[in-house]
Amino acid sequence: MKRRTFNTLMTSSAGALAAGMAAPKAARAVVTPDLAAQLKTTLTPFGAERAGNADGSIPAWTGGLTTTPDGWTPAQPMPDMFKSDAKVVSINASNMAQYEDKLCESVKFMMKKWPDFRIDVYPTHRTAAAPQWVYDNTYQNALRTTPVAGGSRLGFANAYGGIPFPIPDPNDPLEAGAQIMWNHNTRWESCNYNRMISAWVVSQGQLTLALGYRNTETSPYYQPDGTLETYNGYIRQYHEHFYSPANFNGQELIEWQPTNTTNQPMQVWQYLAGQGRVRKAPELTYDTPASTLDGIGGYDEYYVFYGALDRYDWKLLGKREVYIPYNNNALFLATPENAHQPHFMNPDLVRWELHRVWVVEATLHQGARNVLPRRVFYVDEDTWHAVLGDAYDAQGNLYHHQIMFMETRPDVPSTAYGNSLVYNLQADEYVSGGGAWDMPAPYNEPVSFAPLTPNTFNPQTLGAQDSF
Repeated sequence: MKRRTFNTLMTSSAGALAAGMAAPKAARAVVTPDLAAQLKTTLTPFGAERAGNADGSIPAWTGGLTTTPDGWTPAQPMPDMFKSDAKVVSINASNMAQYEDKLCESVKFMMKKWPDFRIDVYPTHRTAAAPQWVYDNTYQNALRTTPVAGGSRLGFANAYGGIPFPIPDPNDPLEAGAQIMWNHNTRWESCNYNRMISAWVVSQGQLTLALGYRNTETSPYYQPDGTLETYNGYIRQYHEHFYSPANFNGQELIEWQPTNTTNQPMQVWQYLAGQGRVRKAPELTYDTPASTLDGIGGYDEYYVFYGALDRYDWKLLGKREVYIPYNNNALFLATPENAHQPHFMNPDLVRWELHRVWVVEATLHQGARNVLPRRVFYVDEDTWHAVLGDAYDAQGNLYHHQIMFMETRPDVPSTAYGNSLVYNLQADEYVSGGGAWDMPAPYNEPVSFAPLTPNTFNPQTLGAQDSF
């Protein structure tokens, strides 16, 4: 396999975020009970604005989608919930000037570069939902979560089982920016995942299966019978078993993602089948080219952003209404060949909606390095998913564009990761990792949310008969 080198809408609780700059704090003041009470009145339980926007194009949040379609069973893929919706507008290079304030920079770049690239905008549905115990924990977190010494970019403490910062710091844009990205890292999807993933790369117009693997993950942070006192400090623990291509068959990877990177750095172990050994692999983090993204993107570009925040300073730029991919269940019912076009994902299959997003800018922290020195993220207010990313090279040119396509799962209920995509805008190539697509078994296997055994995520079980 080829390898590569490489306007503003503010809530009443966050109105001060756009003003001023402040040094990172060791800990923020606990949110007052009066402010936290807004999570039960004017704000959703996750901290979004309950009300719709002025012209009604964004409706009010009324609890999200928690009812599965009639006749659906867990053995089936989740269907498109809104296939009867009529398009609101299609936007391309010919009319993008009318909607420029609602487009991220990478989408505008793509419209200018490829005249046949467009986004189809549909009515907005605020489908985000979570179990009540997650809402209850989020409310408690609002009152108790604190950044670690050195500020939020290094981690947080005293949070469990819910969004850690549903009301970001209203007085400090640097703290607020990092807190919003921790909300993304700890977004609610499920307690456990078991799914097949296929990573597809499009380079020089050719579609290739880059990797096929089983991804299992558990969230020690999100367990209904867990507590703050018993929490082990890791948001998620992943186990990936690779099947294709042939030279990857049998390789395995375990990752533990922490909430406090000063006390618990990211832990990565790799089982190399050809060598018959397990080794720690701390280099498989940050901007190291990721095998799961065929080297086109770094490890910290998965899920638009993934991993520790410590190499960047984070600044909240404000809140905007932006067209973002949303409710994209239909995308995953397509074949890979139909979904992936020579320069971009098939616009016929991608649903865009107007949502309010937090806009966060990341710039390199003094002394740190990353191949992407400046990045801008668009974080959905309802789910805390970072759904779009603009990334710049050292000369200030747009370099990478990241997208997360989310799947609506009323059975959990949640808005879950469905596909993570990275465009290299300068080389005209892209890679997508996720699914499940309409393709032969085992890759079309429905996602399972059933509990997993702890040994699945124990590095000592990797290559148990080999040296460790």
